[in-house]
Amino acid sequence: MIRYSLSCDNAHEFEGWFSESADFDRQIESGFLTCPVCNSSVISKLLMAPSVSTARKKNEMQTLAMDAARKEVMVKLKEAVEAIKANAEDVGAKFPEEARKIHYGEADARGIIGKATPDEAQALVDEGIEIAAIPVLPDDIN
Repeated sequence: MIRYSLSCDNAHEFEGWFSESADFDRQIESGFLTCPVCNSSVISKLLMAPSVSTARKKNEMQTLAMDAARKEVMVKLKEAVEAIKANAEDVGAKFPEEARKIHYGEADARGIIGKATPDEAQALVDEGIEIAAIPVLPDDIN
């Protein structure tokens, strides 16, 4: 993508993003590109300092974006886990037993959380009992 600083004949300045330089020319010729303030179609490019992207700068930006995105995902995941825990009964190691009782109508339907071994969890799934693992997250996510 190419970013141009643009100006209309009424001196309104704005930015435009184009897939290539020729895209700017096509939009000008077709009258598609207009000033967002006054709708003038007399648009010109302004002088800009080039943005030089080095491999190191690109890697740093990708790392920053990924770290911010990863942190946002972790915060949302922590909120979801907290909401699940706040609205469920913790039955601890009795989870497989309680899940079966609820599934087969021997206990009132309710949200439960607890612990199950991988084999116990697989057995529940094999019986058609819907379960989901809740991740254990570090406390320092905020």
